[in-house]
Amino acid sequence: METGPDSLFVTLLLLLHSSHSESEKFEVIGPTDPIVAVAGDDIILPCYLKPNISAEDMTVDWLNLDFKDGRVFRYQNHRIIREDHIPSYIGRTALFEEELWRGNTSLKLTRVQGTDEGFYTCVIQSKPWNCNFTIQVLVEAVGSKPVVSIEGHRKGGMGLLCESEGWHPQPELLWLDSKGVNLSAGPPEIHRDLKGFYKVKQHVIVQETNTNRFTCRVQQSRINEKMETEVHLPSELFYRTPWRITSIVKCCLGAIAVIGLALAIYCICIKKGVIIDQLKLQQVDFKNKLVNLIVKLMNLKKELVNLKKDLDKVEKDLTSQLEDLTKKLDDLTEQLKDLTRKLVYLKKQLEGITVDQDDLTEQLMDVTPDQGCSSPI
Repeated sequence: METGPDSLFVTLLLLLHSSHSESEKFEVIGPTDPIVAVAGDDIILPCYLKPNISAEDMTVDWLNLDFKDGRVFRYQNHRIIREDHIPSYIGRTALFEEELWRGNTSLKLTRVQGTDEGFYTCVIQSKPWNCNFTIQVLVEAVGSKPVVSIEGHRKGGMGLLCESEGWHPQPELLWLDSKGVNLSAGPPEIHRDLKGFYKVKQHVIVQETNTNRFTCRVQQSRINEKMETEVHLPSELFYRTPWRITSIVKCCLGAIAVIGLALAIYCICIKKGVIIDQLKLQQVDFKNKLVNLIVKLMNLKKELVNLKKDLDKVEKDLTSQLEDLTKKLDDLTEQLKDLTRKLVYLKKQLEGITVDQDDLTEQLMDVTPDQGCSSPI
């Protein structure tokens, strides 16, 4: 067989393509056991490339297989793609981007909730090669302590209601008597909230027992958790039920039939007389109390009239005293005005006396030189 330059070139191209294809192939690996998560915690869904090649230039998809179009996270073209995600996962997922260069494509999921349980697939694409790995997540949540409420009398006994919420997976609710024996109850009502947690409630009708103690138990076998609430019902609650009243009436009628109709009539007559006498005594007592009350009211009325008279007298005295004080004040005002006028008059007189004194002094000074003495010659 002849070999030329063309055949060598073709062989070299085939070898290069084969080596390039082999270098692009990889596996996606992770744990085979389910990831068990407690509600509210943060978890990591491991996923790695084998061999440990860089995933920075690849497309990384995380999908929840329990959802149609169940994309949880996407990394593509060196950035995170936030469109077309399941709404409940927004803001709760992330990759370890600083670990992509060595093939770590694990997903971090925060604040785990009930709807997160299911199967997740990690899909790695690097054209023309792609590979995936699937992992299971189990979510556990222990709900609230059962709350038991009394619904009242029902046909056949007393109605009770037990409720508990916040469980995952779906719990089982049981009604037990004081010996731990299951009671026959109505069908449980199961509700699931937006975060995937379960609320369960169940009605039961119980009859009076020696202990009147009943227990509501909520349990979840997968997570091996249970919670109980015991309730004790007083016997008096059962006495008021219609069936109890009917039994008492029947017993009374039977006793009356045994004693005899005549004795019953006689007893009724005696009781009637006693009741009438008691009513008469009560009527007399009531009349006496009413009379006493009327007398007290009349005395109180008289006291109020006298008190009003005293108040009127005090008011008149105060008014008279006030008028006297007003008159005295007016007299004092007039006296003060007279005194003021007198003071003004005295002041004017004092000013006149001062002027006369000055004139007299001047006159004396004028007369004095004429009366001077001279020495004899």
